[in-house]
Amino acid sequence: MPRYRHVLPQISGDLFLTDGGLETDLIFNHGIEIREFAAHTLLSSEIGRTAMTQYFEGFLALARDFDAGFILHSATWKAHRHWAGALGATGAELRLANEESLRFIADLRKRFADNSKPIVLNAIVGPRGDAYKPDAVFSTQEAEDYFSEQIGWLLPTEADMVSGMTFNQASEAAGFVRAARRARMPAVLSFTVETNGRLPTGQSLGDAVREVEAASGEYCSYYMINCAHPDHFSPALEDADWTRRIRGLRANASRRSHAELDRSTELDAGDPDELARQYRSLAARMPWINIFGGCCGSDLRHVAKIAEAICRP
Repeated sequence: MPRYRHVLPQISGDLFLTDGGLETDLIFNHGIEIREFAAHTLLSSEIGRTAMTQYFEGFLALARDFDAGFILHSATWKAHRHWAGALGATGAELRLANEESLRFIADLRKRFADNSKPIVLNAIVGPRGDAYKPDAVFSTQEAEDYFSEQIGWLLPTEADMVSGMTFNQASEAAGFVRAARRARMPAVLSFTVETNGRLPTGQSLGDAVREVEAASGEYCSYYMINCAHPDHFSPALEDADWTRRIRGLRANASRRSHAELDRSTELDAGDPDELARQYRSLAARMPWINIFGGCCGSDLRHVAKIAEAICRP
């Protein structure tokens, strides 16, 4: 049974950590192949499961060492019907992948039951298409109907919440949140932005949050920013009501644009110490932010530096 679906403990404002860039870490740092960048495919092999287990164990131990809560993400970002053709998977197989991914992280939570702070099981849902640029514009109603399927698959699992990660257009994001509202599942929405601090559609981050709030009756538990470097989004974080709805950051380690990252054949891990200083600066500027992790190019080193900077400035 879900442990925190009725009340998400991170809303309290206590420190919570997340992991880093799962796919980029395993691919570039550990030589693990991930078909179609769909991490749930790793669960079908012993090598893949072992790699994912060791990956998450490091972050769970880090949260324990810093006496922090942890948001434990499922590998379901691409486990929805849009990717069925590329993955050669049926709808039934994708449903099983969602269920297995939640069982996997639920087992990890049990193994770290001695952690003093909560470990929240977070089911990740990715956008319908390329996260770096919209393949098409989806209406809010179309997106609500689409994401209701995957959220419906996740509803009977131990997931405490669902998170739309790396969303790049407000109408699709609003549909995702409304699908979660329909299912009465706690929802979080994380936008990605370009180097100019705007969504790939050209919309400002503030206007995107306001659009989702209006379309979903402010159902979202909170918002996050992921898959962009702090240099790209920090100038957009003005002193306004919408910024107080942002609770979490999962920044890229690299300053490269999304287009540059797409073309890159080598990992740009950036500077973990510099990234940690930028997080500390953002946390001082926006003290209500309490969820910290990484995204593409980041690994355990980056999140450890971030945790140290936040906890021991």
